[in-house]
Amino acid sequence: MTTSAHQIISKNSTWWKRRTSLERALAVMSVCGVLLSIGLIIGIEVIATKIRTCDRALADVTSNSDRSRGGKASKLVGKDSICLSSECVHTASAILGNMDPDVDPCHNFYEFACGSFVKNTAIPDDQPSVDTFSMIDDDLQMQLRSSIEEGIKPNEKIPFRLTKNLYQSCMNKSLIEEMGLEPLFKILRKLRGWPVLTSSWNDEDFDWKEAVYRNRKIGFSVDHFISFDIDVDPKNSSQRMITLDQAWLALPREYLSKGLGNDVVRSYYNYMVDISVILGGDRDRVTKELRESLDFEISLANISMPSEKRRNASELYNPMTIEDLSRVYPSIPWLTYLNRIMEPFVRLEPNEMINVKEPKFIAALEKLMRVTPKRVQANYAIWRVVRDSVDYLDEEIRKRQLTYWTEVTGETEREPRWQECVGVVSGGLSLSVGALYVRKYFDEEAKKNVVEMVSDIRREFRKIIEKVDWMDEETRRAALDKADAMSSFIAYPDELLDDSKLESFYAPLEITPGNYLESVLNLTLFSTEYSLSQLRLPVNKSDWITYGDSAVVNAYYSPNDNSIQFPAGILQGEFFSKDRPQYMNYGAIGFVMGHEITHGFDDQGSQYDKYGNLVEWWKEETKEKFLQKAQCIINQYGNYTDKEVGLNLNGINTQGENIADNGGIKEAYLAYNEWVHRNGPEPLLPGLDYTAQQMFWISAANTWCSKQRAEMLRLDILTDEHSPGEFRVIGPFSNMPEFAKDFKCPLGSKMNPEKKCVIW
Repeated sequence: MTTSAHQIISKNSTWWKRRTSLERALAVMSVCGVLLSIGLIIGIEVIATKIRTCDRALADVTSNSDRSRGGKASKLVGKDSICLSSECVHTASAILGNMDPDVDPCHNFYEFACGSFVKNTAIPDDQPSVDTFSMIDDDLQMQLRSSIEEGIKPNEKIPFRLTKNLYQSCMNKSLIEEMGLEPLFKILRKLRGWPVLTSSWNDEDFDWKEAVYRNRKIGFSVDHFISFDIDVDPKNSSQRMITLDQAWLALPREYLSKGLGNDVVRSYYNYMVDISVILGGDRDRVTKELRESLDFEISLANISMPSEKRRNASELYNPMTIEDLSRVYPSIPWLTYLNRIMEPFVRLEPNEMINVKEPKFIAALEKLMRVTPKRVQANYAIWRVVRDSVDYLDEEIRKRQLTYWTEVTGETEREPRWQECVGVVSGGLSLSVGALYVRKYFDEEAKKNVVEMVSDIRREFRKIIEKVDWMDEETRRAALDKADAMSSFIAYPDELLDDSKLESFYAPLEITPGNYLESVLNLTLFSTEYSLSQLRLPVNKSDWITYGDSAVVNAYYSPNDNSIQFPAGILQGEFFSKDRPQYMNYGAIGFVMGHEITHGFDDQGSQYDKYGNLVEWWKEETKEKFLQKAQCIINQYGNYTDKEVGLNLNGINTQGENIADNGGIKEAYLAYNEWVHRNGPEPLLPGLDYTAQQMFWISAANTWCSKQRAEMLRLDILTDEHSPGEFRVIGPFSNMPEFAKDFKCPLGSKMNPEKKCVIW
């Protein structure tokens, strides 16, 4: 994955209000650029005059960028080599608005390329951060809103009727306010009550396994004690198996394990207490009882393995029969437990193979449950249901949720209701929303260009494998085979254009305008049951349903399928345009493409063969060399400190993404140079006195321009597998001799260190 899911966020501010003064000036010049293009039709003399006028204006605004500094390879280009189309002028405007040309690119290239973005960008009150991904998602959300808000036609197809019904349920705030908390109270009655709200609750009535079964039937998660999933069998990617794992927690383990001494954990606890009081609980009682519930969740965190110790997939593959599970962990009636979750789709037998990712967790859970009173177990179980329901209730309870999020992420306002509802609909009905999007907005010509780019970058990665000097020949052949076998899914599957396919998929789902929470639960239940129904079906690695989530601003690599995916939503904006120079595209979306390709050969992807099976295909000596090189990456990034929050990056947790960044930028750069070799040099951008190669690096850096609230930045550094944007530029670029050459950075400068970490 290129960026973490929580970073794909929409914002509550218009494009114009988000711009700095410099960007607004350049936006006006974009209009000037359009006039210049029109002027070509009128006559050479007219356009010549306008070119001179616009060039002078751009020069005035960007005079700093025209100065030649030590370390910068300055190159003056004739006017006939400058692209003055509206797209080129707009692109130049964006680049100039982001960069700080007073910074030495050889000292800190991120500040050089993104310095003005960081200084001048205001984070909207309803968001924890602003970055390239979120700004493109802004535009995407507006496009989706336009389609979803169209009235329901009399002959509307089922998938699109469902989409609009769910959106209308979400937008019907008057009905949500009228219903108040009753939708949640109705659920609590089905779950036999929340002990913290009453003193008359009977311990005899509670069994945590029965609570899991009830959650399963209603549509809530079954993962609060033991995570349950239907996964591809790691050792045989043509079939699926049930997977059990450590509990899914309401806060990251990294926070919970620190206890109430941690500010975030304390905020979480206060939130628990206040929500239960809003629901009618006595404050003194809930303060005591929910402290016990929190202590139980902290215990679950403490018996869970940290992320750093979960990167070896072989250690997470521990197949056992249900019969074995029952013998080794006898306190849980496994055959009944698993069948109750799976029904009515499959009847499991004692010889069914189950992958237990963390056997030590199950053993520790048995002990924990024996010493934990049932009332504490029940309070925890029901709290998790309440927590997951708050989003879909009235404003009184949601106001307290916002206060909690302000403390955790820094956001002080909710996003506009329409954006929230578009997010719910596009997340839950991704296939129908994706179909609406690509049918109305996606440029088919762009898909052809992107296919060519992916082919170019894959070709360069193959050359890299052929040239690395640390691989033995047998491992090299296996790596080349895997690279050749990697499948790619670009933009969207053709099935999204077929109404009958969509109708067949969504046929079991019912969503009617009315009870919003109930509609959401119907949707989550539908998704759960679809997953359960797949257990006995053969794996189709090109399944359109798997790759149909097209209206998203992200990209993916799947180790089990050995596939890369670039959805339609990311093939736009700052990432890609068919109407601008290719150095911009190869630097932006090309970097992302190379990143995903390299994931197949990072510390985790490298554990799977060309078929997506967990197989050791590396010779021992070569594997050792790879791990040594990966350790260099771990050390490099682990020594980076974010100056805003004073935290070091976690080099172990981020190594996979960092390896992918380092390989990805190299592949994209080499692919662009090959493109130039085939097609010839490109015109430059107005007001930017940089070579095409330098513009490639500037474009790549702009991909990671970001500004985060301190709360969110701290959360990301502690829990995210991705490094902050600054280090996704500084780290890979400083490892590239080609970067140092293009910007004439002296050896020993910060962006051209003597010691470099290179794997691919």
